[in-house]
Amino acid sequence: MKLKDKVAIITGAGAGIGEATAVLFARQGAKVCCNSQSDSAKKVVDKIVEEGGEALFVQGDVSVENDAKNIIDETVKKYGRIDILYNNAGIVVGGSIEACSTEGFDRCMAVNIRGVYLCSKYAIPYLKKAKGTIINCSSVVALKGVVNRVAYTASKGAVLSMTKAMAMDHIKDKIRVNAICPGTIDTPSLAVRLSQMDNPEQARRQFVARQPMGRLGAPEEIAQGILLLALNEFCTGTILPIDGGMTI
Repeated sequence: MKLKDKVAIITGAGAGIGEATAVLFARQGAKVCCNSQSDSAKKVVDKIVEEGGEALFVQGDVSVENDAKNIIDETVKKYGRIDILYNNAGIVVGGSIEACSTEGFDRCMAVNIRGVYLCSKYAIPYLKKAKGTIINCSSVVALKGVVNRVAYTASKGAVLSMTKAMAMDHIKDKIRVNAICPGTIDTPSLAVRLSQMDNPEQARRQFVARQPMGRLGAPEEIAQGILLLALNEFCTGTILPIDGGMTI
């Protein structure tokens, strides 16, 4: 119960890494606000409650200011404080500069960067009181270029830079800000993207081949890294890759 009496917000908690992190945090004693744009995080809240934990569902699009503020407000209304914010919500937009649509590029930036900005902005006053922590979800692609991911890579590179800037801005407030950089993780989001490709089985093999360990990561493995960053009080501005050796 390493997070006993802590209150955590996890955006994009409806599936994959967000879901795994919400469940892990709850098992470690945290009260967890589970956000998703759809109602997908409701089932995660139900799972946590069934296991004897405490959780709250707040629907909203993190790129919309009123929605982002509402996530914070509803959490404080329910639990009275915020100790941990995990900015997990994100989308993958594929394509090179030529292939990526302007609409897709803008949407990727809105969710992946503006969402981090808005949720952090409204959480920080409460994190100051709690001497809390923010973990941002970046990606291995911010450290190593891959083909046909220009918008996504740009957005996740911005998340890395924001993390370091935020860590410096708030170190005197005793707020720690760190980032996780997952490699290719076996999530429902990846399954959807694979299903849209001409040869899903071949595409999956190509994704697997990017990791020298020869397999995809599991959401639970990333959640363990997020827990580490939430707990280790000597980490701030830390960029933690968990990528099966992709950045070796």
